[in-house]
Amino acid sequence: MADQLGRAGQTETRAGGPGNAPLVMLPGLMGTAEVFVPQLRALSGVLPAMVAPLLGGDRIERIADHLLTQLPARFALAGLSMGGIVAMEILRRAPERVSRLCLMSTSPLPDTPTQAAEWEPLIIAARSGRLEDVLRGCLPVDSLAPSPQRLDILNTIYQQGCSLGPELFVAQARALQRRTDQQAALRRFKGPTLILCGAQDRLTPLKRHEFMAALMPNARLCVIEKAGHLPTLEQPDQVTGAMAAWLAEVAPDQDERPDPSRETATTAAGGAQPAAPSLPPLTLTNPLKTS
Repeated sequence: MADQLGRAGQTETRAGGPGNAPLVMLPGLMGTAEVFVPQLRALSGVLPAMVAPLLGGDRIERIADHLLTQLPARFALAGLSMGGIVAMEILRRAPERVSRLCLMSTSPLPDTPTQAAEWEPLIIAARSGRLEDVLRGCLPVDSLAPSPQRLDILNTIYQQGCSLGPELFVAQARALQRRTDQQAALRRFKGPTLILCGAQDRLTPLKRHEFMAALMPNARLCVIEKAGHLPTLEQPDQVTGAMAAWLAEVAPDQDERPDPSRETATTAAGGAQPAAPSLPPLTLTNPLKTS
């Protein structure tokens, strides 16, 4: 994987960037950086990586606009669940800023009228002091694959979500309730794309990810075995490996061969342009795994 990320850095340099493009990761409904901790630990040692919260309003469009005012000029973008929905809206609004895309446990389709109506009792319950019950209903136990750490993962996610408060839940629920179809934005994107899902995801099943991958000209589907809706925590090593391969992919309009004009370029001081630095090996850690 270190070799894969090393190639990713060289690719970005040949494309004119200053090394590795930053990686921006977007969590799901009431999510925090907790869902990406294993990937942050592994990837942040070899490229700039960050997690952006889904703030900014009660429409997906407003959240995307809010994020675009804060994110780098160009970045690799990965979104999980609701984060994937926001990532698609960012792609629709500013495709020139997204160098590559990773969509996990998500869907490009809007809610049906029946699904949209189902948010109303959840919003009422959250406002009446039952946020934890609401979160447990949104992410039930069987949405993750059976494993010894399943309850530990879920309890951590519930606690993190409760710490964000009911008002944020209401805003995010309204945003999901009124989201629009993103199929056209996906069809237009030509950059390297990873569509990733857990084989046992009951919330956004495999067929939905197969559908997304078929829409996109340069998409690769990766199914994570023994994982459900939160593969980043359920099978962190598999997910990080898939993301490392995605980050190392050469974009369709880039040549894998070295560019002689760049290799012989000189600095303003007249010296040779230094080669891209070698990258250290990745360290893969699951903080929720008990010894």
